Amino acid sequence: MSIQFGGKITKADLARYALSPNWKDGSFKNQEETSVGPEFYKIPGMIYKQIRGKKESEPASPLPVIPFEKNVFLNPSPAFRFAWYGHSAVLLRISGKTLLIDPMLGPNASPIGPITTRRFSENTLQLIDDFPEIDILLLTHDHYDHLDMDSIEKLKPKTQRYFVALGVKRHLVSWGVAPELITEFDWWDTQTVDELTVHFTPTRHFSGRGLSDRAKSLWGGWAFKTVDESVWFSGDGGYGPHFKEVGRRLGPFDFAFMECGQYCDDWPLIHMFPGEAVQAAQDAGAKTAMPVHWAGFSLSYYHSWKEPADHFVFEAEKKGLLYLTPQLGELITRPDQPFSHWWEKY
Repeated sequence: MSIQFGGKITKADLARYALSPNWKDGSFKNQEETSVGPEFYKIPGMIYKQIRGKKESEPASPLPVIPFEKNVFLNPSPAFRFAWYGHSAVLLRISGKTLLIDPMLGPNASPIGPITTRRFSENTLQLIDDFPEIDILLLTHDHYDHLDMDSIEKLKPKTQRYFVALGVKRHLVSWGVAPELITEFDWWDTQTVDELTVHFTPTRHFSGRGLSDRAKSLWGGWAFKTVDESVWFSGDGGYGPHFKEVGRRLGPFDFAFMECGQYCDDWPLIHMFPGEAVQAAQDAGAKTAMPVHWAGFSLSYYHSWKEPADHFVFEAEKKGLLYLTPQLGELITRPDQPFSHWWEKY
């Protein structure tokens, strides 16, 4: 079996997962009934659409990444700042800590499949060489477009701690990460590190890296709270009432990274459409939001690579939500930083 699948589930793992209120009948469950795949009769049509592809499913040329400004990023000011590297990979600085979320920086989101899912940018693994020491690496779930073995291997020498969804620890351990560096989170679990408090929030999604481990680890988002700032990373998942619950418990948020991309009419409950992403940000009380989960890979045959950003901007303006659309690698140091429709060039 390929090492890409990650860690095998042991009896001890299953006993530990069974202690979670979100583990029922042998797997983790969403808070509401959620179909994670299409009906069987739709599969032939989906395969045909995937093979046929969609116009502009990829940029006409590789998307450039702005070089990392380490001195600016590590400025002693405790103010929140970040750089986004496409899809859901975000490097951020908050309360004097460097955090890295879902660092899938590899070239292929289908490392074990017969089909290659190429990244829109080139040589992104090399970006890690310029990153500073990572105080906390955080993982929302174990899908290949979020948890990448090659990225984890390259990040190990500079990563101090790992905060991961419950069940993801086994993958990291199988790839050589020391178990004592890893903390697993169930929904609403909290950890405080100096002046920073980290919360794991629920989403409506699923997990798994092979045929036998679907929903055998949890999925979610991350909220970061300091005395002065509140930031939320929604994580993958469909729209639902949990967004208002996140806002009620932890909001409002100064800034939110909202999953918006790879949506499809055949799986409407596990990924948000742009209008839903905007509504979810408002449900949670976000003052400013930006779309993520796009500009990295083409995982849905229903929309062009640019559509998530175009539609998110349209819906945000219609609903009065402040938003950002930074370029890949652009260092954002304030939420009102000027933005452009940079993707139109490609």
